[in-house]
Amino acid sequence: MGYRVAIVGATGNVGREMLNILEELEFPVDEIHAIASRKSKGVEVSFGDKTIKCQDIEQFDFSKVDLVLMSAGGEVSRAWSEKIGKAGPIVIDNSSAFRKDADVPLIVPEVNPDAVKDAKKKNIIANPNCSTIQLVTALKPLHDAAKIKRVVVSTYQSVSGAGKEGMDELWNQTKAIYGLGDARPKKFPKQIAFNVIPYIGSFLEDGSTDEEQKMSDETHKMLDPDIKVTVTCVRVPVFVGHSEAVNIEFDRPLAPDEARAILREAPGVLVIDKQEHDGYITPVDAAGEHAVYVSRIRKDPTVENGLNLWIVSDNLRKGAALNAVQIAQLLDETGVITSSSGYRSITV
Repeated sequence: MGYRVAIVGATGNVGREMLNILEELEFPVDEIHAIASRKSKGVEVSFGDKTIKCQDIEQFDFSKVDLVLMSAGGEVSRAWSEKIGKAGPIVIDNSSAFRKDADVPLIVPEVNPDAVKDAKKKNIIANPNCSTIQLVTALKPLHDAAKIKRVVVSTYQSVSGAGKEGMDELWNQTKAIYGLGDARPKKFPKQIAFNVIPYIGSFLEDGSTDEEQKMSDETHKMLDPDIKVTVTCVRVPVFVGHSEAVNIEFDRPLAPDEARAILREAPGVLVIDKQEHDGYITPVDAAGEHAVYVSRIRKDPTVENGLNLWIVSDNLRKGAALNAVQIAQLLDETGVITSSSGYRSITV
């Protein structure tokens, strides 16, 4: 017997990826339920070779499932996750609603798997921000080898991070510009086609955005509260795949070759770093893949003990759906939830 699993937000980009990855990783699913808002009731989604119809979240009995993967946005999560947790199943929530909650573990399995011990406090586990996931996956092995003092991050975030509406806007604006049509922005504050926007989320009092603050707060919660983190988040006209230019200061010298060797052995990381015209990873290369890719590893001569990295990952996969399913695997491996079925763990 496998698990009884519900996907809340099953019609969205990440919800559909969750269904795909559950099947790809052969996670032991005995029953699968697609859950959405009332307006999406009856909409069909795919799970392996099956087609399932979405059910109304207002009418669904969550006490009859073991695990809920939640990807319907912060508002829905704040309204439902605690109620679902009290009904019995563990909720793995992809929104930011509970990431700062001291009683809710924030987990990237390659980084802080021991945090799963706190899963039963509220029966909720938070999935980190997509950009934070790939950042800390690469930073963790380096921090273990040479303590990180400070990190400067500039992100290049794809429009899929803003959901289907973001992808549609890039597509429609691109067509409109070539066809002399209406390219006025709707989802984003400025035109995204053939442009970059140094603003994601909403502004805070200090001039940063909440997206930038999330990356700082989540890195502190999962990795080390003493690391100084400064972030600039930028939306770019890429459909899938987030990229990050990362500058790191360590408390001891760490040569690029040593960093490459450490990262090549790190779980979830693939190093593609050759000084050739195509010896690095781009978002197009990473789309559809599971790994966090690291390229352009080089010394920063302007600071003591500094390195520069280029980090790329599929934000719908490792940045969201894959990490959520890996958390489900972790729950199973540690016995927090139990099943008589087996599955193959993902290796990259």
